[in-house]
Amino acid sequence: MMIPTEPIGSIPRPPELIAAVRAAASNPGGGELAPLLDEAVRATVAAFEATGSAVISDGEQGKLDNFWSYPVHGAANTVPDGFRIPVGMPDAGGACHRMPRLTHGPFRYQRYADGFLRAARRHATLPLKQAIISPSALSLLYPPDGIEGYPREQFLDDLVREHETEIRRCLEAGACKVQIDFAEGPLAMRLDPSGALLASFVHLNNLALRRFSATERAQIGVHVSPFDVHGTGAAQVDYAELLPALFEIRAGSFYVAMAGQPDPGRVLRIVRDYAHPDQRVFVGVTDPYAPAIETADEVRDRVLLAASYLGPARLGTTDDAGFAPFYDDTSISRAAAFAKIRARVDGTRLAAGILERAA
Repeated sequence: MMIPTEPIGSIPRPPELIAAVRAAASNPGGGELAPLLDEAVRATVAAFEATGSAVISDGEQGKLDNFWSYPVHGAANTVPDGFRIPVGMPDAGGACHRMPRLTHGPFRYQRYADGFLRAARRHATLPLKQAIISPSALSLLYPPDGIEGYPREQFLDDLVREHETEIRRCLEAGACKVQIDFAEGPLAMRLDPSGALLASFVHLNNLALRRFSATERAQIGVHVSPFDVHGTGAAQVDYAELLPALFEIRAGSFYVAMAGQPDPGRVLRIVRDYAHPDQRVFVGVTDPYAPAIETADEVRDRVLLAASYLGPARLGTTDDAGFAPFYDDTSISRAAAFAKIRARVDGTRLAAGILERAA
């Protein structure tokens, strides 16, 4: 019996790459990022493959702004004073990142994530997954007071088309899985506890996903955490408010942060009650924001608990979140991130062996 295990995506960038990106921002003509970036991708892919994981990623090394608005980085029709993205860390002191704000149409991606995938394939020997941002997250680019001559309806049509294009390009480039980051899900509940905003986000994502066949949707997943973007503490929303709507998204896989939950049994019951029969659930078994490295035995026990609620047939494992969603995140070292991933792989294998013997 094999239980699939996959990463969420991001790995901390090497310090020299972070320094070079900062230098390039202050002196755009003064440095060359390409060699450092290629080396970061090569080293990340090699370290991923050394963990024993059957599915890897490039660690999002190439997203040298952030995971949320990379498709429009540098777009001429944006300005940097858009929607505030709460970081979610209890000790962040009010710090936040900002989205760009769209100033005029038409909306177009400046880059598609298949470019990151193709760069990683030069170094990888294992299947690669690719993380992308959701259309509902990018919908926050559009200003609340509208844009003269470019109505919101036209913007949303353009957005859905661009998102579909990105997924298709990633699949055509050989991605074994395309993972949509739904970081704005918990944010929607914090902004609108009635659930109406969350429902509108789910609807928008489904406008794009309904353009894919059932076979294609089996290669598309959605990641969610109960936190605004990442972190622990006060930013957490109740999964009971979030998960029922989440499983209405027409995707084949769901990656649900679980390791950091104080009562995982309660969350697993909600997942059991609302996940559809054709949806595989990857439960988080490592916590990127806990300093201690999980042991394989701890991961094994978390997998067995999840299997007791969901059954092993459509269960998978993952990390609760990416380890560095913003390019300059340094809250965890690369070594610690890969140690947690190795524990996830080893612990999942241990649990699968126990479940196979018990079958």
